[in-house]
Amino acid sequence: MYIRPFDPWKAKLCTCPFKYTLNVYTGCDHACVYCYITGYIPNAFRVRTKEGLLPKLERELRRFDKRYIIALSYSSDPYPTVERELGITRQVLKLFKRYDVRCLLLTKSDIFERDIDILSELRCAVGVTVTTVDERKAKMLEPNAPSPRSRIRALKKAKKAGIPVYARIDPIIPFYTWEDFDETLDALSFVSHITVSTLKLRPDSKARMFAKFPELMEKLWPLYERGERIGGYHYLPRELRLQILQEAEKKITAKGITFGSCREGYRSFPSCDGSHLVPL
Repeated sequence: MYIRPFDPWKAKLCTCPFKYTLNVYTGCDHACVYCYITGYIPNAFRVRTKEGLLPKLERELRRFDKRYIIALSYSSDPYPTVERELGITRQVLKLFKRYDVRCLLLTKSDIFERDIDILSELRCAVGVTVTTVDERKAKMLEPNAPSPRSRIRALKKAKKAGIPVYARIDPIIPFYTWEDFDETLDALSFVSHITVSTLKLRPDSKARMFAKFPELMEKLWPLYERGERIGGYHYLPRELRLQILQEAEKKITAKGITFGSCREGYRSFPSCDGSHLVPL
C-alpha cells in the first residue's frame, strides 16, 4: 500500500489527528543536516521513483475513505529537485482531484507554485517549512532546498489563489535559528496557522550537526545531555523547551495566527499540523 496511516511508530508525543500519508518519492535531496529520515531510509538523500506508483495509487484511491486526509509528505518531500522534470507529484494531485481526496501538503520547495492551478481546485491546505529567513543559515542547514524567500513567495501566490496556507518554523535551534524567530515569523505573518518544533537529535543527525556546526554544538550539546530521551531522540531539557514554546506561541497568536506544536508534549489549537484548514 502506498497510502498508509500516519505515524506507524505511535510516537509518544505525537498529537496529530488520524490521517494518512503518501510519499511520492523515496528519499529527499534537500539533504537537511538535521533530517530524521536517515535513521530509517537507506541512502536517504538520494531520490528514487516508485515503480508503478500512479496506477497502483489510483486503485487505492478508488477504495479510499474520503472523510480522511492524505498528507504529502512526511518522509520524503513531495517536491524534490527532480520533480521539476518528472512531474510525478503533479500527476498525483490530478488523481486526488479526480477522486475528491482531501490533502494536506507540506514542502520545503517552491516547485508547488507550478501546481497552484490544480491545488486551487482541491480540498487542500498548503504549507511550507521555513527554518529561518536568514539565507546564509538556511543554506548551511538545508543545502539543496530552494531559498526561504522563494518558498514564501510561492506560498503567497497560493494564498492569493484562495488556497488555505500554513507554515512550520521547524526546527527551532537555540543559539542559531531561534535568534531569527521574530524575522521569520514576520515573513510568514500572512499564513493562517504555524506549527513549531524544537530540534530533536538522533545519532545520525547529531553526527552531521557536529560535523557541520562544531562551534554551535559545543554550546548546544551540553543542553541535550541534560535533556530527555524520547522515542530514540535527544530532546532539550523540558523547562527550556517549554520556555521556547511558550514564547513562540505568544508571538504567533499575537499576530492572529493559530498555533501548533509538533511532538513536544505541549498544546496546539485547533490542530497541531494545520489539518483543520483542509475543507470538509
